[in-house]
Amino acid sequence: MSALRTISREISVKRPIEEVFDFFAKAENLNIITPPELNFKILTPTPIEMKQGTLIDYRIKLSGVPFKWKTEITNWEPPFRFVDTQLKGPYKIWIHEHTFSSHLNTTIIKDEVTYLPPGWIMEPVIHKLTVKKKLERIFDYRMEKIKSIFSK
Repeated sequence: MSALRTISREISVKRPIEEVFDFFAKAENLNIITPPELNFKILTPTPIEMKQGTLIDYRIKLSGVPFKWKTEITNWEPPFRFVDTQLKGPYKIWIHEHTFSSHLNTTIIKDEVTYLPPGWIMEPVIHKLTVKKKLERIFDYRMEKIKSIFSK
């Protein structure tokens, strides 16, 4: 079995931690910070009450292939941290940790995903050729959108 992979991104915004966390606590805002080419759609009726144990169903497209994705909020610690874990989707493992820390009037937002793409013995090649680059683009896009939203 291949080793778990990790991708992380961090950004600072000049907004209070409560305001930043509130933005992320609204599942609907995922539409705003997800690249359009993923055709991201939340299938769970909104508004969604975010808390530990909340289940959320989505539909996305990766490389033109549609996938249904189900995540569970496995940790919920407002306004500092929450974790969503894939129960069903395109990855063998997907654990997305969102952390928020405050310093003066600035909030540091950190995204860290621990994941394992499918592919069995071919996983290292698949990861190197496609998955890693796509995830880096997705999370770079996400950071740019977050920067734009909180700089207004």
